[in-house]
Amino acid sequence: MTDPDHTAEQDRLSLEKKRERYVWYYLAYFLFGIHIVAFVMIYAVKHAK
Repeated sequence: MTDPDHTAEQDRLSLEKKRERYVWYYLAYFLFGIHIVAFVMIYAVKHAK
């Protein structure tokens, strides 16, 4: 009786880990994108005539 519970718990944990990884990827791309935009805006302001 403990085996199905155990596998279900393992599946839930692996799914949670996978979701967590996606969240970290999203966060990394988000921060990277913000820096790209910031550098482009700084460049635009510095080179504006």
